[in-house]
Amino acid sequence: MSQRPGTRVKYEPPDSRRAHTIMSDDERKAGKRSTWHQLEVKGNVRTLSPHLWRLDHLTALFLNDNSLQRIPADVARLKHLHHLDLSNNKLRSVPNELGDMIQLRELLLNHNSLRTLPYQLGRLFLLQTLGLSGNPLNADWIRLVAEPNGTSKLLSYFLDNLPLPEPPPERPWVLLKSAEKLRTGPTFTVMCYNVLCDKYVTRQLYGYCPNWALDWEYRRQNILKELLSYGADIISLQEVQSEQYHVFFKRELARHGYDGLFNAKSRARTMSEADSLLVDGCAIFFKTSRFICVEQYLIEFSHIAMASCEGADDMLNRVMPKDNIGNVALLELKDTGMSEHRQHIMVSNSHIHWDPEFKDVKLIQTIILVNELQQIMKQVATERGIGVSRTSSSKSSSNGGGSSMPLIICADLNSLPDSGVIEYLSAGRIGVKHPDFMNLAYEGFLRRFAEASSSSSLSERDVVTHNLNLDSVYSSVDMPFTNCTFDFTGIIDYTFYTKDLLTPVGALGKVSDDWFARNKMIGCPNPHFPSDHVPLFTEFELATR
Repeated sequence: MSQRPGTRVKYEPPDSRRAHTIMSDDERKAGKRSTWHQLEVKGNVRTLSPHLWRLDHLTALFLNDNSLQRIPADVARLKHLHHLDLSNNKLRSVPNELGDMIQLRELLLNHNSLRTLPYQLGRLFLLQTLGLSGNPLNADWIRLVAEPNGTSKLLSYFLDNLPLPEPPPERPWVLLKSAEKLRTGPTFTVMCYNVLCDKYVTRQLYGYCPNWALDWEYRRQNILKELLSYGADIISLQEVQSEQYHVFFKRELARHGYDGLFNAKSRARTMSEADSLLVDGCAIFFKTSRFICVEQYLIEFSHIAMASCEGADDMLNRVMPKDNIGNVALLELKDTGMSEHRQHIMVSNSHIHWDPEFKDVKLIQTIILVNELQQIMKQVATERGIGVSRTSSSKSSSNGGGSSMPLIICADLNSLPDSGVIEYLSAGRIGVKHPDFMNLAYEGFLRRFAEASSSSSLSERDVVTHNLNLDSVYSSVDMPFTNCTFDFTGIIDYTFYTKDLLTPVGALGKVSDDWFARNKMIGCPNPHFPSDHVPLFTEFELATR
């Protein structure tokens, strides 16, 4: 789960003592504009003008106390409507399309002649009041809606019993331009996927999804099917609950030839064993037929923030309390066929803080991640002679730049493509005055990093840089979103790679443009998408020496 929406705000219906004013001729001549968002139609009305459904700016429509016998499907064109009162009419049915009006908070159908309701009303997950009294409806429905939280219970029943939507078409395989070159090196595949931890799944956040499709048993089986259907050589997962890593993912994937490593968020260390099992974290799996895990590393952003707080008070105030982590696997590729030289790949997996109001924290955590990766690469080169720098530059050697070891960064960065996080990773530099730092107290931390990473030029002392030479696979792939919920749709998951050492041959393309609209899917998860994220999948080719 990422970019989490807030809790549901209680809806305040329009004042029943509605009043209106009529614009004077002087006001009209002076150019005064009329702004109105509520409309009341009264007078024993039997039919409604089709022009009514063009007023899509309306937020409240009062059609009560008339003689209406039907409401057309075009009512769904009023997509901003929050309040719809159809009480005290002669309705025998309401259209299925009423369920498409997902902004509705109050729907009053009292005292009509309704004997049944369309189950499509279950899609009205924001609805707080459903008035049904005075209708010859199913007695069980009437009793249910009269219970505490009855509207939600009845709508959940409707939603759970809607027909299963058609499965989405397979996502296309996108050949990248680099694939036009003759393949001369070994290839391998990588998946990056936030699987949506079960403890974050609530009706308040995902009320548009049937209960049975939110159930963890259902979701985890579909997640496993997805993982196995792609069969990636390396799988990086975020939001894996500690217990589920051990009792499900590790066991199930082991049956298919995978081994793995896992680290929970930092808070797990301060909890009892039982409580720590509920904490989520990051997992890296790899096919044992293709790789050996030489070493693994843990990056704890909060610990590093605490140790780096001198001259940067907000490292303690804002960064240190966020216990996100990253983990790293140093993998050795079996039987490369390239030479007698053993080929190694470093894979990093991380989950950056989610809150859009903390873009400074996201950027600081990303700078810490890159710095730690550079230090790990330096350590591996020194202690193991792996990925020895190809340049004699002391500056490059000290920060991991110029390494001959390929690096892949899989991450839910919770950051859009135009953010400082992506600018820093892609461009290899970020100014210490960048607006994403929000003018907060990070100066001491940033100055130290800028001085450590810059050249001797004074003009570079205000810039934090890295020499990893990274690019994002999906920067050249049409991908409208990687995270899709009711109130957020965008790209926040990424696969970065060292572009001089790896060549992306192809990548899994976007979800069908019209599948969501055709099946009236509000977001993910849903019966066919077990997470609110979609997986990224890439085939890489190792550069030949």
